This record gives sequence, structure tokens and C-alpha cells, in this order.
Amino acid sequence: MNRTVGSDRTSGPEGADPDGAVRAWRGLVDTSVLLDGFHAIKHALRFGARVPIVLTSDRSAVLALADELAPDVKDALGALLTQIPDERLRALVPRLHPTAVAALAVRPSRAANLEALRRAPRSAPVVVLDDPRNLGNAGAVIRLAAGFGATGVVTTGTLDPWHPTVVRGGAGLHFATAVERMDVADLPPGPVFALDAEGEDIRGLKLPDDAVLAFGSERSGLSAALRDRADHLVSLPMRPQVSSYNLATSVGMTLFHWSAGRPPGSEA
Repeated sequence: MNRTVGSDRTSGPEGADPDGAVRAWRGLVDTSVLLDGFHAIKHALRFGARVPIVLTSDRSAVLALADELAPDVKDALGALLTQIPDERLRALVPRLHPTAVAALAVRPSRAANLEALRRAPRSAPVVVLDDPRNLGNAGAVIRLAAGFGATGVVTTGTLDPWHPTVVRGGAGLHFATAVERMDVADLPPGPVFALDAEGEDIRGLKLPDDAVLAFGSERSGLSAALRDRADHLVSLPMRPQVSSYNLATSVGMTLFHWSAGRPPGSEA
């Protein structure tokens, strides 16, 4: 959903007071989602995230970028954006994105995400990452899932799918789909299609819209619990002697296979 808030202004909600902006940031940071960089903020605003504060060291450059790449969110961004000195911004966000802008967003409630994941009937699959280990891979999968209109992404195990590195890898698209961590026993309803090298070739299958698409960890594959829960084991085509695909590549291939049988313009 697009959001427009007010019009372009020369100062943000904290006025010309950088001290007030820094205090506001520090008061929110421990309970908020860090959006690091223009593209993460752009996507969060487009998909209805509540963003109470946006900081930059170059307001004019950020608004020029919005004018060029995302005019639909320029007004919303302008109403939120406060400029502070570069050294103060880097003290708040040590790994500052090259676009020199960062924001804090309110994380969607777990209850709302779980409701979306469990709602039936579903018009698009849920992606499950079974005990993933790489934060960047998890972010890339969330970005893919949002692009394909998947209902959501669930992780099992200890990785936090809302870790700042995951959010950065997902380019703020956590707000375009339901992202939560769950136990295998509590996965959303629907037939579980688990990706496994010994499974049935995916090219001979039609994946239903209510499928739960499960992918094992980068190191050890599917857990015993997930394998026991699976209704179908499915394999991706792969040349002999090639050991595996990257996790995000596997998810992308599987979601494309699901989407290929749907009419154009039917994205969820």
C-alpha cells in the first residue's frame, strides 16, 4: 500500500534541532526495526510500515534520490526526514548505508503475522527456512518471497528473521509479507513440500497455492522434525556433480515454478 504524508518540507518532525532527533532515535532504537538505506525505507513506506523517524546527513540528496527512484514516497519521506551531522548519524548507525539515510520502524505484531500465515484459504505459499544460519541468505529469501507475493516467510531454529542484517538483506520488504520465527510443530496449515535432493523432480509437479515450501539449512539440510512433517519431498533439476544451489536460488526457482502456472497479473 502507498502512503503519502504531507508535503516536502525543509525540516523534519524534530524541526531544526539535531539534538532532539538524536534523543528521539535513542529512545526508540531498542524496540524498533532498523531500516538502513534508502531502498529499505522506500519499501517499508510503500507497504504501510509505521516509521516514526528518518535521519540523514544530506536531506537534499535523499529527496533527490526519492524524486528519481521513488516519487510515490517522496512526500512521506519529506515529512519524516531530519538532517543531522554526518558524525552523529554514524555514531547511531555505525555501518551506515552509502545513501546516508536510516530510519526506525515499528515491527508488525506477532499476532497479526501469525493470523496472516494461518489464514485459509491462501492464495500464495508460505516459505519455511528450516534452521537457517546465514543472515544475508535469510534476507535475500524474504526479498524474493515479497517479490513473488508469497504469504510469508517462517524460520525455525535460533536465527532471528528480524535481525538488522536480515532486514538489510531484505531491502525493507519484511513489511510486504509476514515474517516470523516458529517451531516446526506450529507451522502454518497446508501441504508441506520439502526440498531434498532425493525428492521427486519439481518439473513434474504442480505446487498448490496453499503449499508450505520448506528449505533446509545451508549446512545440514532438512531437520528430522521437518522431514517427518513433510507431505512431499521435492528436488530441483541439477547437473550431476554439482552439490547444491544457494538457498535464495533454490527458493527463487521453486517460487518461479509455482508462479509459472498462474495467469499474468495474479500476484498475491
